Amino acid sequence: MKVLLKEVPKMAFLNVLFLLSFSLAAQNPNRNFESLEKTEAGVEITTNDGKFLFRYYTPEIIEASFIPEGESFDENSHAVVLEPLEVNLTVSETENTITIDSEGLDIEVSKMPFQVTYYFEGEKVISEKSGYSTGGEHEKLNFNLTETEVLMGGGARALGMNRRGNRLQLYNRAHYGYESKSELLNFTLPVVLSSEKYMLHFDNAPIGYLDLDSDHSNTLTYETISGRKTYQLIVGKTWENIMSNYTLLTGRQPLPPRWALGNFSSRFGYHSREEVQNTIQKFREEKIPVDAVIIDLFWFGHEIMGTMGNLEFVTDSFPQPEEMIGDLAEDGVKTILVTEPFILTTSNRWEEAVENDVLAKDSLGNPFTYDFYFGNTGLIDVFDPEARDWFWNIYEELTEMGVGGWWGDLGEPEVHPEGLLHATGTANEVHNIYGHYWAKMIYEGYREDFPRQRPFILMRAGAAGSQRFGMIPWSGDVNRSWGGLKPQPEISLQMGLQGLAYMHSDLGGFAGDNLNDELYVRWLQYGVFQPIYRPHAQEAVPSEPVFREPKTKALSKKAIELRYQLLPYNYTLAFRNSTEGLPLMRPLFFEEPDNFRLYSMAGTYLWGKDFLISPVLQENVSSQEVYFPKESNWIDFYSGEKYEGGSTAVIGLEEEYIPTFVRGGAIIPMAKPLQTTQNFSAEDVEVHYFFDPVTEKSSGILFHDDGKTPETYQTGDYELLNFESEVGKNEVTFSIKRSVGNNRKSSEFKKLNVVVHHMNTAPKRVNMGTEKIPFRYDKERRQLIIPVELKTDLTKIKITN
Repeated sequence: MKVLLKEVPKMAFLNVLFLLSFSLAAQNPNRNFESLEKTEAGVEITTNDGKFLFRYYTPEIIEASFIPEGESFDENSHAVVLEPLEVNLTVSETENTITIDSEGLDIEVSKMPFQVTYYFEGEKVISEKSGYSTGGEHEKLNFNLTETEVLMGGGARALGMNRRGNRLQLYNRAHYGYESKSELLNFTLPVVLSSEKYMLHFDNAPIGYLDLDSDHSNTLTYETISGRKTYQLIVGKTWENIMSNYTLLTGRQPLPPRWALGNFSSRFGYHSREEVQNTIQKFREEKIPVDAVIIDLFWFGHEIMGTMGNLEFVTDSFPQPEEMIGDLAEDGVKTILVTEPFILTTSNRWEEAVENDVLAKDSLGNPFTYDFYFGNTGLIDVFDPEARDWFWNIYEELTEMGVGGWWGDLGEPEVHPEGLLHATGTANEVHNIYGHYWAKMIYEGYREDFPRQRPFILMRAGAAGSQRFGMIPWSGDVNRSWGGLKPQPEISLQMGLQGLAYMHSDLGGFAGDNLNDELYVRWLQYGVFQPIYRPHAQEAVPSEPVFREPKTKALSKKAIELRYQLLPYNYTLAFRNSTEGLPLMRPLFFEEPDNFRLYSMAGTYLWGKDFLISPVLQENVSSQEVYFPKESNWIDFYSGEKYEGGSTAVIGLEEEYIPTFVRGGAIIPMAKPLQTTQNFSAEDVEVHYFFDPVTEKSSGILFHDDGKTPETYQTGDYELLNFESEVGKNEVTFSIKRSVGNNRKSSEFKKLNVVVHHMNTAPKRVNMGTEKIPFRYDKERRQLIIPVELKTDLTKIKITN
């Protein structure tokens, strides 16, 4: 750790004195240092009321645990998968301080009064205030905040990007029909991100609160009813580094099946096989692409009430379900079934569940039964290995039948009485990790029984680290209104920052019978640039575009077709998320981390690195303001108009699309028209280069594999195309480099079209080496189309003006 002191003006010096006095006042006067020990794992400090354990996972990830006197350290974490790392560190001690100096994060401990402060690259990151304390119903850990820092995190909420000033309850709970504000939703994560470029993850499962300075005392407080007093501090030089570090700590999302990036047909719900097949047939007749159909709870019962827990097809309304699933699969459509963890006392499986002892208990050891909306019920204890085996056997049987993916609903759990007991703890101790362990059960079941198939696991609740089980979260039962649409970008951006990068919404909105065509179209247009494309709603107003009036249908079709055109780009985003932890949707502060204004902005965001998206979130507006991040120019995806980075412009709105911009110089792999991703191949790829003369160099990649086998990157069964462009005085050089994994013999890419946008004049010639190659120039669109044969692993094209 290097701290440099230099001469400062008198006013600045007084400010430093003020901040120093504030910091000293914020220390813990009742905790005193007693001893220090350097261990294999890190450093242990003993105080009069307990022990601090510090250990490193990487130089940029440190864990701190406080073990109060009389307690022992609980090693178990549901969230962390990384093993601690032996980091080179130096421990030095003076009369008043202990300094732990590493190649990354450093720690300074004041002995009396006791305080822990963290530094990174010579700059203070954060300090504990009083650290651990008890009082009332909760144990607490608190920290000092600066006056100006913006705080994000806490899971999925509709509160605005800057969540400072809120005391957030940590208790996963559904909010039916929420709109522009919701303090509590289905994913409540004990994670905080700061504009000062750090993350804190409080590594503990039981319920509690995350207080983001609600009393305006510049204090961040984690409160819990019980459990570990452990947190990890994560830093990095950039936000990309921080995301990479956090997902290294808690696990990375496996690459989903390629079909998951297509369009879903879904509603609450399809009542029969005939209704399902007629709906998909309608998509095919209208030539609207579709890749999956989701069948809600009517697959196992005719009625909403009283049938939950049957978990087998009702064969009078769904006759020969295996045949239905097979016919849909042959047409490129996967079948996804809803499941819930509740077994009603009126369901066909109640006696079986009791006999197999798979239900959570009351204090006498009997199945805990209670009433909720769907009937009188018990709850499957996913923390009990035998209960998990019983539950998984149902999934296994249906997957053998051909079911392509799973929807886990009500997994908060929706109603979870305090008196209910699980195999590993009380309801309140494990409530927030119930969905996490449910997803883990399905994920591990696939690895064991279907190792050649990527799972699709759509779930309404989870925990920190749930992404590593392939969990696809969604934002719950949002109202079908403009108020419901407005917070959706915020929710997805926030969850991407917290590792769950596939957070998305029911496109069009779920709750209520509001038939609003403009709202529906704008929501579907936004959906092109959210991780999963899934219109879904209560059935009184159709959620599927094929059942909307002609104009709405046509506009929706246009949006869905663009979604399919972007498949190679989107699949590459998914690949980078699985290998680097980068979110698919990214806030603008990724581009300008020191621009504090951008930390509160969600209405414009980045889709991957190269698209800038400004969804239409208001009714009857003809224009909206867009900020264009620095470092690049931005080109209107439709009109070709260029906007300078760092500028703001008022953009006129069109019915056919939302404001969409591409980074100047971006290289975007796209696809030819498709009706299902099942038909996608390397032959469908086109490469679009958005020429900008001031962008002298640019690059891009395309990841390609079979779209269905797990861990193709790890096993070497994949290929990459690397693209580079270089702009010279009167020429542009464009190169394509092919590389294959060590488990793939040759590339599937033999030829492709390179489309160069915004070329004002036709070039004089296009060469590949010494060979002239034919090209086509579209004067009206200012597009240059070059058919390229990839004869070697490195192909260079020179465009001469």
